[in-house]
Amino acid sequence: MFFAASKIVWFLVQPLVIILLVGAAGILTFLLKMPRLGLGLVGTSFFILAIVSLTPLGLLMLSVLENRFPKPQLPEDIAGIVVLGGSFDTRIGRTRGELELNDAADRITTTMALARKYPQARVVFSGGAAAMLEEDITESSMAEELFAALGLPPQRLELEDRSRNTVENAIFTREIAQPKPGETWLLVTSAAHMPRSVGCFRVAGFDVLPYPTDYQTPSGTSLYRPSATTVRNLEKVHFAIREYLGLAVYRMTGKTDALFPAPRA
Repeated sequence: MFFAASKIVWFLVQPLVIILLVGAAGILTFLLKMPRLGLGLVGTSFFILAIVSLTPLGLLMLSVLENRFPKPQLPEDIAGIVVLGGSFDTRIGRTRGELELNDAADRITTTMALARKYPQARVVFSGGAAAMLEEDITESSMAEELFAALGLPPQRLELEDRSRNTVENAIFTREIAQPKPGETWLLVTSAAHMPRSVGCFRVAGFDVLPYPTDYQTPSGTSLYRPSATTVRNLEKVHFAIREYLGLAVYRMTGKTDALFPAPRA
């Protein structure tokens, strides 16, 4: 129920969907002989579109998430590496029979670099099929093929293929990893997704060392210069709102240990 509800609610509150709904409401009210209200709603939709596509709003929102967990100094020894799904396009993979990575591909390349640095560490990939309205292949099936092609020995890779969201990533991965007291496990996921992920893993009782990757925002004064490609500015607002809503809902339902999880002291 939670999985289905989260998919439906998120579809309705996406920035572009809200803009379209406000604009459509404006046109409808205009046709219903309420021109001032109609023009106001249409103007509001254009104003919101301009803000999210032409300003650095998305960069600023996303950078707060990405900077929450700085990249740590790596210890001499680690027991394992957990990498969360989200880096594969399963629809393309299913329909074309091709391994296709998306913008979060850094999760895979970072994991491979860490696996080479720590040749004795276990590698656990966590990602099932998250589609709701159609049958889909699991990300784990694609990860198994890609990691083998990249040279990771098959016996080192352990696959968790049941999870559909972050909280299930944490629960099911802990069942596979069975971490022992004193062990260090790295968690690899996108920097903006790290706060929610860490909160879920803490509630699941799996103490991990966050190792963020897949940064989408620059640092310094560049943060205030939006992309010349307006769609990318809108996209960053989209991803930031999804994470902030996810943090709020996960906290209200007890799936994370804090509203905005932070590094331990």
